[in-house]
Amino acid sequence: MAIVVLCFVVLFKFTDAFAGVMTEAFVLDLGFSLTEYAVIIKGVGLAATLFGGFAGGFVARAYPMATSLWIGGILQASANLAFSAQALIGYNTAMLTFAIIAENFTSAIGTVIFVAYLSGLCRNPLHTATQYALLTAFSAFGRTYLSAGAGYVAAATGWVAFFAICAAVAIPSLVLLAWLQRRGHFKEHDVAKL
Repeated sequence: MAIVVLCFVVLFKFTDAFAGVMTEAFVLDLGFSLTEYAVIIKGVGLAATLFGGFAGGFVARAYPMATSLWIGGILQASANLAFSAQALIGYNTAMLTFAIIAENFTSAIGTVIFVAYLSGLCRNPLHTATQYALLTAFSAFGRTYLSAGAGYVAAATGWVAFFAICAAVAIPSLVLLAWLQRRGHFKEHDVAKL
């Protein structure tokens, strides 16, 4: 069970990380300037992240942990398809704004739920900080190492397919989520919430 949990921790945010490594290169390749990109990211992108954080907190409190993780996992994966649509449309500021809002909002939802899950795994009061630090280090593995090949994938497939692949890389984490749910892994999390 512990190995599956660690694999899940590594893979849950991988869909975001794989796309996020190439988002700026994608936007510049479409012909947007760094200034245009920065204005959208720092403006509506930041607002979407804040609202997504609040929405993630609501979801984490309103639903059982497994359900919350399903919601976060599916949302953050599906947001990558907005960038596939952007690649089909090309240079279009309104579409880029929508894609960034969708990505930031859903990523924040997934992050808040994931942090709640990681926090629930740290049950030993004497070692909570150490446990949390180790779990976040494992989660960073996907972002840091597994996403290193994203540029090669984008070059080989093109932008439309690349962002569809980014959505598809969420599937292994969702399979692990289903496996953990079936084995009753989340029952202790839900009891602790009560």
